[in-house]
Amino acid sequence: MQRNPRRPRLAPALAALPLALAAAFAGQDAQASAFQLKENSVQGLGKAFAGETAAPGDCAVVVNNPAAMSELGDRNCAQADLNVISFETRFKGSGTDFLGRPLTGGDGGDGGVTKPVPAMFFTHRVNQDWVLGAAVYAPFGFETSYKDGWVGRYEALKSKLESIDLTFSASYRLSDSFSIGGSIIAQRTSAELTQAIDFGTILATPTGGALLPQEADGFGGLKGDDWAWGFGLGALWKPTDSDRFGFNYHSQIDHTIEGDGKFLVPSNLTPLLGNAFTNSPGTADFKTPWFVNVSWWHTVNDQLSVGANIGYTHWSSFKNLIVNYSNPAQPPSASEFDWENTWFYSIGGEYRFDDRWTLRAGLAYDETPTIDTTRTPRVPDGNRTWGSLGVGYQVNDQFRIDASFLHIWVDDGKVNHETATFNTLSGKFESKGNVFSVAGQYRF
Repeated sequence: MQRNPRRPRLAPALAALPLALAAAFAGQDAQASAFQLKENSVQGLGKAFAGETAAPGDCAVVVNNPAAMSELGDRNCAQADLNVISFETRFKGSGTDFLGRPLTGGDGGDGGVTKPVPAMFFTHRVNQDWVLGAAVYAPFGFETSYKDGWVGRYEALKSKLESIDLTFSASYRLSDSFSIGGSIIAQRTSAELTQAIDFGTILATPTGGALLPQEADGFGGLKGDDWAWGFGLGALWKPTDSDRFGFNYHSQIDHTIEGDGKFLVPSNLTPLLGNAFTNSPGTADFKTPWFVNVSWWHTVNDQLSVGANIGYTHWSSFKNLIVNYSNPAQPPSASEFDWENTWFYSIGGEYRFDDRWTLRAGLAYDETPTIDTTRTPRVPDGNRTWGSLGVGYQVNDQFRIDASFLHIWVDDGKVNHETATFNTLSGKFESKGNVFSVAGQYRF
């Protein structure tokens, strides 16, 4: 057999798992681009978030535009939303090891998951000018899980990222037509990932070819978390009785993820690795990006309202990720992402049949920050097109129920790159998603 002239060296191969941690932080399975989640409002979901920062009657403005809390009326509001995200992603392609031989294994099955994403909001009117609010929701998150032994096992098995925001907001009405607001955000970000490790490739040269790629698989996992602080700003302007313009800004939040790396190594290989691939603490600096939304909401008449939204996410701050281990035998490593900033566009509206029933619908287009040269199986993201429907029912003067459905068409995410252990995976991920949502709102 003619060997590929590329020779694996032990030091670069040690970067394989830290590089996987970097990729995991950039994973998909969220319902906005990359790992951003927009599912914090069932009413908003039914309109594809058209008018997100300006439409009235939604207590989720605690996080979507704190200034708009001033428009929630004279009573307090408590609202609970539950979004069930069902996302499917399947790999079609193949791979080769550093000798040019096909990678063994299947396609990994459906790497997506079905999981609930809850949110809770509360507002309290202090007086005619001041309103306070609090919320718990997830602005970022994803989870993917592939079958053991799949062709891409050396890059990903399980990947999970979750950011939870505890938000405390206040709004102040400057005049009948203009309000401002602000938020303090405490954010907890956690990450967990696992993957197979190709010790056959890592040790092929040190053993003089006694071991070959794919002949000695091990296992590695990483798990960590961090708390950090951020802020939000909002404004609401009503130039006419029929038009509302809203603005919301959510700051970048800087984390230092601290956790533990755990490894399973075949016992006969442990002496060959020295002190490498032993359980060890690790850290990684990680930023959740800042984003901004601007919305318009127009009341046509007593029954029909329409709106639009433009969002911008500063993904270009996610250029690389450096992972440092306390084990000196496991050197620091950096992975490059070079993500691009993205835009989100949506239009939608609602039609009130009577005092109780409301129908909503919307369309949206969501750009991906990923680029072909750095996309990996942990980031099989593509541009997304949304289509949504929603319905609301006013039970009585105090209580209402809302439900929504969203379908997302995702462009294929192409992968073709070499890993730290010189494997090459080439193909595409075909993905799609659905979100089923329900909310209850109580005014008192």
